[in-house]
Parts: sequence; C-alpha cells; structure tokens
Amino acid sequence: MSIPGIANRSAVYLLGELLMLPEGMDVRQWVAHAGLDPRVHSSGTSVNKAPRISRTGNINIRRALFMPALVAIQRDEAVRGFYDRLVHRGKPKVKANVAVMRKLLHAIYGVFKSNSAFDATKCFPAPIPAGNP
Repeated sequence: MSIPGIANRSAVYLLGELLMLPEGMDVRQWVAHAGLDPRVHSSGTSVNKAPRISRTGNINIRRALFMPALVAIQRDEAVRGFYDRLVHRGKPKVKANVAVMRKLLHAIYGVFKSNSAFDATKCFPAPIPAGNP
C-alpha cells in the first residue's frame, strides 16, 4: 500500500490475483499475463495500425490497476510527471493511462522482490532538463 493510488480494496484484490501467479515469473511475464504488453496489429489491408495492448491474459489485474492508475496520476507528482510527458509527446490520454498501469505493475513487482517500501524515484525518475549534458 506504499504505492500511490493503491489502497486497501485494490491491494487486497491485486494480492489475490498476483499471488496465484507462479513464483518464477519475471516482470515481463507479469505484464504479459495481465495483458498490458504492446502488440502490433496487422490484418489484411490494414497492415500498419498503431500498436495497442494485447488484452490477452488476466482481465482482473487490468481492472484492478485502472482506478489506482487514475488516482496515482492525480495524487503523486512523479506519476503525474510521467503521464504528462507521455501526453506532451503526443500519446492519447488512454494510452498514457495504460502506461501508468504498466509502471504500477512494475512497481508492485519491485516491492515484492525487494521486500521494501515503494520508492518513486526508481520507478518514475525525474526527467533530465533540456540543455544539460
């Protein structure tokens, strides 16, 4: 619950889903299992569509991360900065929200593996100011 946006209800729901995963999985496998990994869509004449999330996998993890991501964007400066950088680069707000969901899943994995509290500087680093080497 040290991760921004995750409170009692979402923590219990996420723990129930994530503890069912096999122990040997790495963070990329967690992301793929949640269906938050990008997949290129190419079908017939529409070969060059923009990549989108695969949505294969556990829908309950995606549902459990959606509202915490929105809350984290509103309440945490580091998460808000990450979200704003994505939107400023031209990403739609929905895709930026999915990127925050993915980052939160990475943060949860890091907290589980390191057995320590959440550190926003590791997951959401501050941007490097322009003009500095």
